[in-house]
Amino acid sequence: MNWNDTYDKWLMSESISEELKSQLQSMSEAEKEDSFYKSLEFGTGGMRGEIGPGKNRLNIYTIRKATTGLARYIETQGENAKQQGVVVAYDSRHKSPEFALEVAKTLGEYGIKTYVFEELRPTPELSFAVRYLQAFAGIVITASHNPPEYNGYKVYGKDGAQLPPAAADHIVSYMDAIEDELVLPVKDEKELLEKGFLSYLGEEVDSAYLKELKTIQINRPEAQLKIVYTPLHGTGNKPVTAGLKAFGFDHVTVVKEQQLPDPNFSTVSSPNPEEHSAFTLAIQYGKEIDADLLMATDPDADRLGVAVKNHEGEYVVLTGNQTGALLLHYLLSQKKKNGTLPENSVMLKTIVTSEFGRAIADDFKVKTVNTLTGFKFIAEKIHEYNQTGNHTFQFGYEESYGYLIGDFVRDKDAVQAAIMSAEVAAHYKAQGKSLYDGLLELFEAYGYYKESLQSITLKGKQGIEQIQHILASFRSHPPKEIAGIKVEAIEDYQTSEKASIETNTVEAITLPKSNVLKFYLSDGSWFAIRPSGTEPKVKFYFGVTGKFLKESEEKNQLIKEKVMELVDDLLTVK
Repeated sequence: MNWNDTYDKWLMSESISEELKSQLQSMSEAEKEDSFYKSLEFGTGGMRGEIGPGKNRLNIYTIRKATTGLARYIETQGENAKQQGVVVAYDSRHKSPEFALEVAKTLGEYGIKTYVFEELRPTPELSFAVRYLQAFAGIVITASHNPPEYNGYKVYGKDGAQLPPAAADHIVSYMDAIEDELVLPVKDEKELLEKGFLSYLGEEVDSAYLKELKTIQINRPEAQLKIVYTPLHGTGNKPVTAGLKAFGFDHVTVVKEQQLPDPNFSTVSSPNPEEHSAFTLAIQYGKEIDADLLMATDPDADRLGVAVKNHEGEYVVLTGNQTGALLLHYLLSQKKKNGTLPENSVMLKTIVTSEFGRAIADDFKVKTVNTLTGFKFIAEKIHEYNQTGNHTFQFGYEESYGYLIGDFVRDKDAVQAAIMSAEVAAHYKAQGKSLYDGLLELFEAYGYYKESLQSITLKGKQGIEQIQHILASFRSHPPKEIAGIKVEAIEDYQTSEKASIETNTVEAITLPKSNVLKFYLSDGSWFAIRPSGTEPKVKFYFGVTGKFLKESEEKNQLIKEKVMELVDDLLTVK
């Protein structure tokens, strides 16, 4: 059936709501094709897409289809798995509460117990709740930091981590067997409540999560801070402010205009703390009260951005790599000082995260292990080490503002990161220093690391083809030099091979296969290319090290410009 036929089928279906039918009737031909030419992809973390009618959009029918796939998988695991049930959380986005209820109604059709939070909650609390309630799985309805027109559906296993590939493949196979998502049966909410197949969660889980948060504290505030915090209209307000208060931080100002949930994220161009513009209001607040620390979390509160004053008195937003380095150094130095740093300690980071963290970990004789991009791979390693006892997890992070300190959560946790960032800032303030001073000290000690990210958004069917063309071209015709610096080695995570150009040798990469290329230059610089797993983007990562900050910044900028010139040429030719 081609996309036109599928469109007509949806338009004529008696199951389609009037809202969706109206949207179908107003579509342009291009919108019709993009909404129906393929099914919304379900990866290892679930699915994410624009809200609207169609197989390639998020709506109650694609939600039911994914949940039916999960339900049929749970059925194969036995009656106990059905009784353990599924925990469901949701964020502040359009349709999030409705989609969460559709999940429960679909699971109820299969006699599977479902726990749904009574109102919006952060993604890390969902991860915690799965473990706390000993559930079989978890689902969070969120599109993280995507624009307002998006929503998503992330699935977690019983360890509280996003699903591993094998389990996701099972769910996909059951989804593929569904011929018509428009006629999938669901139960009634009232019936599920009466029969005990649906329960709503509230303060009990919040209190248990807060209790665990307190376990990551190393020191009570060594100095009082003036903190400005913004949840960017998302789920972070209550848990972050409660966590800061529990840690002893009493001078917290929340950005009022961004305090309440808003699915349109109306005060920001993007609800992403990686975007410096997201801090515009927080910086205004910071200047008014002379704040020591500004913090922002994304809508589902799994990512944290931090801004501090530089020596010119201006607030600067730290990169994820810089915040990660500050957190890591503080954790390791304080634990070493207290005699609580085990000899078999390990730090986990992704392949596109700075080597800054490795240099710090090496200094404390802590092993660094790289994983593929995606916190599910970090969580997978934590689970492995807990089983084998070979290593003791200390910290995990990725450059995209994701951090984990206490493994009672098995995903990145901006609540943990926020309260620990405040503890680190208080530590430096007690010495008469700012967090920015602390970063400069780390640069001086370990090298001036500078990283950057360039993303290109390429939407629709043509966009997917362009992204594939970029990766294929860099594979078939890799550059021999960038900005006059020789390419020394190339890692191809799709073929699981690292090729050394100079020695003409190849060694195996032991990580799972992934469509990622990483190029190492002869001066220690590197760049990587990776399609986003959640957005119609291709991402380019750049990393350099220098003896001085300005040198690193200039080198990073030059390498980025030269690589992007190659990319522009490819898109022009295409």
